[in-house]
Amino acid sequence: MEEILTDLAHYITHQILKTPDKILRNDEPLISSGIIDSFHLIDLALYIEDRFGVKIEDTELNRQTFDNLNQLGELIWSKTTNR
Repeated sequence: MEEILTDLAHYITHQILKTPDKILRNDEPLISSGIIDSFHLIDLALYIEDRFGVKIEDTELNRQTFDNLNQLGELIWSKTTNR
């Protein structure tokens, strides 16, 4: 799970925020704080699908599943372990 969180944090800080020195906490709000907007949310979902080989449903693109690294990690983990 830690590898998933590290990978996501790296992608968000390098590709979305363009601030590789930023440290994201695993519980730091991404959507509700405005770090990620709706356009970047789609980019992140596509990255997750490509990188981890999982399908993200449209109904999962919300604050309940995408608002912090812990939530994202749990979502990915549940989809990769239930294959």
